[in-house]
Amino acid sequence: MTLRSERLLEELAAVEHERWAHWQRYLHSRGERAADGSLVLPAELVERWERQIATPYAELSEAEKTSDREQVLRYLPVIEAVLNDTD
Repeated sequence: MTLRSERLLEELAAVEHERWAHWQRYLHSRGERAADGSLVLPAELVERWERQIATPYAELSEAEKTSDREQVLRYLPVIEAVLNDTD
């Protein structure tokens, strides 16, 4: 398998969907459901996330960098498998 294969693309897309779904479950758990079905997030979380969005990786706190590294670790086994595949 090559790095540009459809199989790798699909495997990484599945990992990405799992990562996104995990984030959405967390995000939704932090909000309050309104009567109309909308989700209201606490202002302090919105403020924190907007700060993180505007901050380059190199300037994040060590804890924030660790969180990003943990997310990358979800992808590495798929990439390693491709690089080690001799077929």
